[in-house]
This record gives sequence, C-alpha cells and structure tokens, in this order.
Amino acid sequence: MEKNLLNIGFGNTVVADRVVAIVSPNSAPMKRLKDDARDENHLIDATHGRRTRSIIIMDSNHIVLSAIQAETISQRFETLKEAQE
Repeated sequence: MEKNLLNIGFGNTVVADRVVAIVSPNSAPMKRLKDDARDENHLIDATHGRRTRSIIIMDSNHIVLSAIQAETISQRFETLKEAQE
C-alpha cells in the first residue's frame, strides 16, 4: 500500500489521504480549535518556531500547524491528487 506524502514545509510531511481540511489560522474558531487540540494533546507544531500560517486538520483528530501558507499547501495537495489519477 503506497502512501502519498504531502510536504507541509521544512522537511515535514503528512499522509495526504488523511487530510480533512487545510485552513488559515486567523479566524476565532480556528484559534479555539488550536487551543482545544493543545489541551487534548492532539496538536502537532511543525512550524519550527515560525509564525503559524496554516492549520491542517487530520482525520485522526490531530491538528497540524505549518509555517507555509494554506494556499501553497492546498496547491501541493491538488498536484499530488492529480498525479494519483
């Protein structure tokens, strides 16, 4: 079984098939989502100390923070899906 890995920046990857959503972190609901995930130990910080520019919601109920723009990750995701077809 082949896993397609999505590059989320700075050498970090996630399994593309497990991604539910890629969102911007600027809205109040996304900040609450991030805080709740931190409280439940479901937060994965892949920013390497940089500013959070996107939030990746996984089907495992984990929230992944990335320092790469949400639009950039979405483009990479679409490119990966097109390559599968």
